[in-house]
Amino acid sequence: MPIYAYRCSACGHAKDVLQKLSDAPLTTCPACSAESFSKQVTAAGFQLKGSGWYATDFKGGSTAAPAAAAADSAAAPAEAPKAEASGGSSPTACGGSCACH
Repeated sequence: MPIYAYRCSACGHAKDVLQKLSDAPLTTCPACSAESFSKQVTAAGFQLKGSGWYATDFKGGSTAAPAAAAADSAAAPAEAPKAEASGGSSPTACGGSCACH
């Protein structure tokens, strides 16, 4: 639930109130009982700063994709593409008895 800042224009009383989004705005001042209690416009309660996930993962593009592609190509056996290109007749590390040949 958000916290709203209220201020009375009659007496100057200010108060922060925890309310649901669906709650009606308050209008009666708790200090002077005048009908001039209204919400104030305030700034957001958080900032994205530092070297956290936002700055490293999303700001300015991703550098994780090239590293992941290099890791995938290093994990694959080097003989598998050659065996498929030559018709599957050359033996590889699996001995040529697997389903890939």
